[in-house]
Amino acid sequence: MHHTLKAATALVVAGLATSALAQERGGTLNFARYDGSNLIDPIYADRNPDIWMVGSLFDTLLRPSVDGTGVEPGLAESHTVSDDGKTVTLTLREGLTFSDGTPLTGDDVVFSLDRARNPDLGPWANLLGTIESVSADGREVTVTLTTPDPTILSMLATFTTGIVSKAAFEAAEGETDQEKSAAIFAAGGPGVGSGPFYLCGFQQGTSMDFCANEHYWRIGADGKALPYLERVHFEIIPDDATRILKLQAGEIDIAEFIPFSRVGELEADPKIDMNLFPSTRIIYSPINTRETRADGSANPLADKRVRQALNYATNKEALIGLVLQGAGKPMTSPLMAAATPLAVDMDPLYGYDMEKAKALIEEAGLETGTEIAFTTLAGSADDSTIFAALQQMWSPLGIKLEVEQVDGPTRGAKNRSGEYDIHTYGWVNDVNDPSQVVSWLGYTPTANAVGTGWKNDAFNALFEASATEIDPEKRAEQYARMQEIYAEEAPLLFMYETPFAVAVSAKVDGYIQTPLGNNVFDEVSISR
Repeated sequence: MHHTLKAATALVVAGLATSALAQERGGTLNFARYDGSNLIDPIYADRNPDIWMVGSLFDTLLRPSVDGTGVEPGLAESHTVSDDGKTVTLTLREGLTFSDGTPLTGDDVVFSLDRARNPDLGPWANLLGTIESVSADGREVTVTLTTPDPTILSMLATFTTGIVSKAAFEAAEGETDQEKSAAIFAAGGPGVGSGPFYLCGFQQGTSMDFCANEHYWRIGADGKALPYLERVHFEIIPDDATRILKLQAGEIDIAEFIPFSRVGELEADPKIDMNLFPSTRIIYSPINTRETRADGSANPLADKRVRQALNYATNKEALIGLVLQGAGKPMTSPLMAAATPLAVDMDPLYGYDMEKAKALIEEAGLETGTEIAFTTLAGSADDSTIFAALQQMWSPLGIKLEVEQVDGPTRGAKNRSGEYDIHTYGWVNDVNDPSQVVSWLGYTPTANAVGTGWKNDAFNALFEASATEIDPEKRAEQYARMQEIYAEEAPLLFMYETPFAVAVSAKVDGYIQTPLGNNVFDEVSISR
């Protein structure tokens, strides 16, 4: 066996630290993707295939720490936060340049952050909603906040705050910000980006190329500027089997999103390192907690004892075996993946206990033969497997589980309108802080608790208090309590976490996919 999940964890912990080994330089890495990118711009990227590429083209002031629990210096070599938590002061490194060799200055930072927090532009402006102003004096950048914000450092290490060249952007063709961004992406070439690569080739839906930024500021193990690679060539190959065949034939070097059913086979191949990178991806099922269903009938799932019973009656380990071929683990926090900062370990979180489930069903007075609809994505083999397993697992409770197959947009519409009983869903963090996922899953005003209709005033109050709590210990206590409340109320069927399955040629060294899903090529080298 090559890289197991444990080994991948160690690799991430080792992270971007430089290796003592001599590094191969140059060459092209061929990467097979399951989907292509449409627009790799820090503020317009809104799909994972776009978001996970942004960091290769645009650096941020701070970088997520290698263990995923904090931040470390990026374009800013240092930072301080004022005692009242309302001012962040950052000092840029000396001699920074964009990929065309032009200087990266404080004005570029102000331009980039003002653009990122403009609510009329990209979908991520709310992440920077507490910023009142950004200013620069030489290498010193000052971010002034309206209120203390414990997430601000994490946000300054998030893709949407990637630093863009003001001059290159303003010189691009187009009248609007959107038009200029699209023109820059279409044209490619060095100039606008601050990351380790620049876009040097693009064919929509077919391929994309990143070329090394020879002016990049980070230094490799050999004392020269990163990256080691000369180029990364991406091919879009949606078919799982084709990606694997090309990898096995040596036509490509890395294949992402390997089906878990093929992991064992690839682990046995001595020419391939089968990585299961730790992720923040969780698979769960929102439960409609409203007193009545959309048709006006009484909703049996409004009773938390029924929701708790469903969780106890679900054998998560069995689901992981059926769906992931064992390559996953049950959720241990009800609100986030274990890799998310401030996640508590409730292992087991509703461990399998049929007797307890039956007792709760009896206590709730649920009638035998009660029908519950389980909404799945049409064509999804995983969803079909989950439904079939749950139908059997919940049968001893007297529940008659019926399937409803819909497409993705229909599932989303039903979630928003409350026209469902239970449906499948998943999540991957976009930022290195728990506030985003907790807001999505539990906070009522912004997302209606992921469409479940669940509302808990104590939970909402804790979340609002945590949004301005700059004492780390107090904030951790608030998040711990929120997770206790959420577990007790069970507005979700808590299922499992899945790693990122990436198969890599044994000739490749240094590639990682972070728990947020970002592809990191900074320190990748390849031997031919």
